[in-house]
Amino acid sequence: DGMNVLFIVVDDLRPVLGCYGDKLVKSPNIDQLASQGIVFSNAYAQQAVCAPSRVSFLTGRRPDTTRLYDFYSYWRVHAGNYSTMPQYFKENGYVTLSVGKVFHPGMTCRGKDGKLYANLVCPVDVTEMPSGTLPDIQSTEEAIRLLNVLKTNKQKFFLAVGYHKPHIPLRYPQEFLKLYPLENITLAPDPWVPKKLPSVAYNPWVDIRQRDDVEALNVSFPYGPLPDDFQRQIRQSYYAAVSYLDMQVGLLLNALDDVGLSNSTIVVFTADHGWSLGEHGEWAKYSNFDVATRVPLMFYVPGMTTSSVSQGERVFPYLDPFSHILSLVPQGRSKKVVELVSLFSTLAELAGLQVPPLCPETSFHVALCTEGASIVRYFNASEEEVEEEKDVCDDTYRCFNEEPVAFSQYPRPADTPQYNSDKPKLKDIRIMGYSMRTIDYRYTVWVQFNPNNFSANFEDVHAGELYMVETDPNQDYNIYNSTSHGCFFKKILG
Repeated sequence: DGMNVLFIVVDDLRPVLGCYGDKLVKSPNIDQLASQGIVFSNAYAQQAVCAPSRVSFLTGRRPDTTRLYDFYSYWRVHAGNYSTMPQYFKENGYVTLSVGKVFHPGMTCRGKDGKLYANLVCPVDVTEMPSGTLPDIQSTEEAIRLLNVLKTNKQKFFLAVGYHKPHIPLRYPQEFLKLYPLENITLAPDPWVPKKLPSVAYNPWVDIRQRDDVEALNVSFPYGPLPDDFQRQIRQSYYAAVSYLDMQVGLLLNALDDVGLSNSTIVVFTADHGWSLGEHGEWAKYSNFDVATRVPLMFYVPGMTTSSVSQGERVFPYLDPFSHILSLVPQGRSKKVVELVSLFSTLAELAGLQVPPLCPETSFHVALCTEGASIVRYFNASEEEVEEEKDVCDDTYRCFNEEPVAFSQYPRPADTPQYNSDKPKLKDIRIMGYSMRTIDYRYTVWVQFNPNNFSANFEDVHAGELYMVETDPNQDYNIYNSTSHGCFFKKILG
């Protein structure tokens, strides 16, 4: 009880980490954190775009309750004056602090001609950057400075640290490219647009196309593929950015050791959503596929996920990504399907605070409640437990079971890919894709949506998707039209 909270949230990070089984990435510091904590291998964001996802997990409410689906609205105006997670900790005696931003600058890449370009791929010589640094390096330095102040003040704290990378532009110190020789980089396992993918579901990655280096390739809109060699460069740069991020996380956690707070601080590590790296012929996020909605999620809780740490004992010694080849296994792993909307209630419970009540069906008038139940109950659950009996419905597949469900959603302006399909403004949203992920399947329906009164019409279904995880883990073969799915539909309505 009364533990500090260090909340690390990363922009656009899919689970390409050693602790998630990725064989190529070098992420020793994040893997070390996982080795002291519990890792959730099936964690999902509520919407695969920055602002809606973050507002959702910081308020503990889904996008239909925050009424934020874009970058241009303010949820306190459109929805309700909800309490946020840091606000709740502050009201309960915590000093709350935040470092890092979610915004990314525009013209950032110096080309070979010395001029600035808005490129996608952008390794840099840090010594030539303004003040010889980069935003994530500055965030780490400021967070370390704050930890030293907090240690002196001896006050309980909730410190949120937001890292930009691997958000585009993929701008990172160029030496990290050495970790990923281009000849080792493969294409996505499914770099084509699936034949039975409804056109409304496709994300035409417009912000990627607008980058100078991509625009120069003159790729046809919306389905034209990027050249293979450039696909490899993007994937190489994404991995390099992840290792650069890992270094920052390592320095931050090492500082937690230095100030002697590793034995009294809960550490949470997650991302706002994932990012497609060529799967389904898509780049960026903006979809309901696992590659866009699935995120890393891990918790380190002293005395709970590990045995008690004695004062001064080092838990997170810094590991150099250039020299450490680690194969640390997570202290615990849960395959339970969980959602980021559960973070608020989970952290409240872990910190010994009263867990906010679950929201009533309509909660626009309720300041403090959450739509995500705490997942602390999964922390000690053994994966060897006997599978709970699953109810079988009359349709072809089992669909009602005791396994938890993760809900995600994504708005579209039209049934076919448009130049604003990725990030439609509220007034332009005409269709909402509601998606349901269980351990066995992902089911999505694209339905008519009215932005004037925020209402979805489930009687007007424009398209649907159904992927069975066991036989189609990459979600390439949509069997919606060849399957009876009445019970899935009932479940998504529920």
